[in-house]
Amino acid sequence: MGGSGQQIVKNTTNLAGWALRSFYDLARITSGQVDPREEPYRAMVLVAPDHIQTGSGRIDQRSTAEQQGAISGKYLVKKGEIIYSKIRPNLQKLALATEDCLCSADMYPVEARENISSVFLKYLMLSTPFTEFATSVSVRSGMPKINREELAYFSALVPEDLKEQQAIAEALSDADALIERLERLITKKRLIKQGAMQELLTRRRRLPGFSGEWKNFRLSEHGKFLSGSGFPLVYQGHSSGDYPFFKVSDFSGESNAVRLTHANHYIDSDIQRQLGARVFPPKAIVFAKIGAAIFLERKRMIAQASCLDNNMAAFVLQDAGLCVDLILAKFQFFALGDLVSSTALPAISSSDLKAIEFFLPKALDEQEAIAGVLNDMDAEIQALEDRLEKTQQIKEGMMQNLLTGRIRLV
Repeated sequence: MGGSGQQIVKNTTNLAGWALRSFYDLARITSGQVDPREEPYRAMVLVAPDHIQTGSGRIDQRSTAEQQGAISGKYLVKKGEIIYSKIRPNLQKLALATEDCLCSADMYPVEARENISSVFLKYLMLSTPFTEFATSVSVRSGMPKINREELAYFSALVPEDLKEQQAIAEALSDADALIERLERLITKKRLIKQGAMQELLTRRRRLPGFSGEWKNFRLSEHGKFLSGSGFPLVYQGHSSGDYPFFKVSDFSGESNAVRLTHANHYIDSDIQRQLGARVFPPKAIVFAKIGAAIFLERKRMIAQASCLDNNMAAFVLQDAGLCVDLILAKFQFFALGDLVSSTALPAISSSDLKAIEFFLPKALDEQEAIAGVLNDMDAEIQALEDRLEKTQQIKEGMMQNLLTGRIRLV
């Protein structure tokens, strides 16, 4: 993954050239605030904790102090210093300043000492040991926060040779660069798919070889909308069984981004019969029907016979003349939140579900062709996401090995 050509030497016992150093042996926190209303500070980028991605070391929002209407004192940060959020340290909000800038009073400007690589120090502060330390000492009433004095109690073995620090920093930076490229590519592919959906699902663009009619299909005339079942707490929490029992929270699982394949709860068939829980067939299209989760607009297809809790519902297609994959794509394009009744608890009524109509090709082969194009795009995005996840895992392993000296770069 590295492009620097270092020789990798596995060495689990010899840490010659490494020394135990406290945080303030490695860095210092600058003091003194400036007025963001004055020049040149008002024109500088002002970084706050919510401008930094969790755990990535990247700033994803940039605006000046003037644009943010800043009026209270801010810290001046020099290019190459680390901006570290002292509140909620478990979120790992820190980044290396690529220009002179300001940071909010909720953050510390951290300057690497002489013969300490600032990039190496960044990765050390993103490491699990540092995060666990900072989180443990920040536990208190109110907002978790680590102060300057508490940072003094952190220590770590670090290479004394600046070149070895730089080699470690370069290897980890290469890994981060690959992760960032994959994230950008995934974002690009998602936008391309979104554009394809807008054209193909509205008949704005036709696939080659198709010119047949489209019509409105009322879904309730071609299948059934069915509600989930009650799921008493006493039966929850089992990690295996005959049926997954999906709850709204399962939508957020990484493995469930396209299809619902993994549940946090499972039940056996005898419990299913005892509860009278409805079993939904594979390829049923499920969604939230009660609560604020409706407005998240998450619709998924289940991969196997499954049960759903009573905050969810599903559409079960019963017409072989319609393509269920295309119906799922249309559901992704359809705002269920627009059907919510104006009550204290958001909900979608059965009558509103039964009235849903989708504009689709009359010919099944055109339906399947459109679905095939979109499924191919999903498969390409999923392959990239799998590669991204693997790359992130590799980088995490690199941090654990390189920052502890278990693997040396020489």
